[in-house]
Amino acid sequence: MTALTLSTAGAATLRADALVVGVAKSGKALVVTPGAEAVDKAFDGKLAAVLETLGASGAEGEVTKLPAPAGLKAPVVLAVGLGSAPEDGEAFGTEALRRAAGTAARTLTGAKKAAFALPIAAVEDAAAIAEGALLGAYAFTAYQENGKDGKKPLAEVALLGAKPRDKAFKAAAERAQAVAEEINRARDLINMPPNDLTPAAFAAEAQAAGKAHGLKVQVLDEKALAKGGYGGILGVGAGSENPPRLVRIAYTHPKAERTLALVGKGITYDSGGISLKPAGHNETMKCDMSGAAAVFAAVVAAARIGLAVNVTGWLALAENMPSGSATRPGDVLRMYSGKTVEVLNTDAEGRLVLADALTRASEENPDAIVDVATLTGAMVLALGNRTFGIMANDDAYRTAIHEIAEEVGEQSWPMPLPADLRKGMDSPTADIANMGERMGGGLVAGLFLKEFVGEGITWAHLDIAGPAFHEGAPYGYTPKGGTGSAVRTLVRLAERTADGEL
Repeated sequence: MTALTLSTAGAATLRADALVVGVAKSGKALVVTPGAEAVDKAFDGKLAAVLETLGASGAEGEVTKLPAPAGLKAPVVLAVGLGSAPEDGEAFGTEALRRAAGTAARTLTGAKKAAFALPIAAVEDAAAIAEGALLGAYAFTAYQENGKDGKKPLAEVALLGAKPRDKAFKAAAERAQAVAEEINRARDLINMPPNDLTPAAFAAEAQAAGKAHGLKVQVLDEKALAKGGYGGILGVGAGSENPPRLVRIAYTHPKAERTLALVGKGITYDSGGISLKPAGHNETMKCDMSGAAAVFAAVVAAARIGLAVNVTGWLALAENMPSGSATRPGDVLRMYSGKTVEVLNTDAEGRLVLADALTRASEENPDAIVDVATLTGAMVLALGNRTFGIMANDDAYRTAIHEIAEEVGEQSWPMPLPADLRKGMDSPTADIANMGERMGGGLVAGLFLKEFVGEGITWAHLDIAGPAFHEGAPYGYTPKGGTGSAVRTLVRLAERTADGEL
């Protein structure tokens, strides 16, 4: 776990393995950003010129290392690009700072301590740098004997210029650490191989976290699910030797006036079931529980921050496998709500487990429900690999979540729920089918889920199929593998709910 400290030392006097400074583009020139004045002075005011000689341009994500001159305690200076410099009187955007810090932390894998002298104009800047550095330092090495290349993640981040004695800066740092650590918890779960992260194992992780953070955890096993009539969850898990679970994990605050329910899709491995996925489409399907991981992490983060809002997480956990006992295309499931669903495609399983969890969450009459799921390939086709879609039964709530995601640095886009697509899910046998028109498949899935939300309850659906699992090279604070997508959005949503803004 990477440590975070707010240092009162100056950039020139702090002992660390490396000193991180920012550079940016200003027209055709390279400029050193605020926070690095002492470092520039140690280079006789020629740091920008030296970096330009080495080929630095200030482009976002660009990294240049150079030996430190006399006058600095750190032996190495690492200059990280922030992109275009802001106009006079304006500050760098928090997402640019977050990404730069993440890039630097990832580059410094193997180092014990790094001092970050990036520009801080406000508390929000310090929080973004801290968050980016802690997320960028992440590495999943649990199954590697000596870690990645024999190196461990950056051990300590020392933030310079953050006023450690100021209550606002201290609180921002504590929040950043809590959120980043919970995002990294979600990443660990997503990256864990499915032979180890079964539904029961995931439920055990929730129980352990509940005990550590004073959360109330209830786990329904296959017997309790059968007794309760959870036909959707049981139907999806019917083909696996690892039975399903429904986990309720709740954080309550004595001064809370509102309750937010979060529902997460937790398919710990998705083969597609009888509607088997083809080769090339199932190798990363351990990530199909990313929604449940995000919900789990957000509830724990809310507890660690101490938000004055009740947050209840519902983790719908199952493994979707083919076997003689698996649900078949054409089978009809009776859901927890009492509705019947004709299963036309067993690879449209996420909506089935979510439907049961949404109905159960609605029974507690929360002020709002938000579900999170790696639900459809159609959403990836529509929005790409870095943007999640937002659907809702309330346009204002959808807009608010979109704005929150933008605020915290998560790419998202509001999507409609066209009523005309509902007819495609009509079934001659059951109340509804789990498939509809192929075109607009992500929207069809949202319409299906809407059927299981309690009347009068504000609801939103986040389809994180694109950004949940990153298969390319790391960038900014985003690693290869599980990303922890939507956690920051959910935590900020909980904060705004606590503040009475939503």
